[in-house]
Amino acid sequence: MKTYSSFDEIKYELKRLNLERQISLEEIKSLKLELQEDLSPYHWIKTGYKAISKFGTILLLKKIFK
Repeated sequence: MKTYSSFDEIKYELKRLNLERQISLEEIKSLKLELQEDLSPYHWIKTGYKAISKFGTILLLKKIFK
């Protein structure tokens, strides 16, 4: 446990902790928005399209080399 020798030190520490808390809250908000974006239907369609196109490319290459 930290000991303080003046009220200024206490005020400084409280201000620092409050800023850290605010930064953490903003990071959580950012993560929430990223999660919402990742779970959106548009993202699912885009991911499915990429997978299908890769699979199609592999099938096309197999037919070419046979």
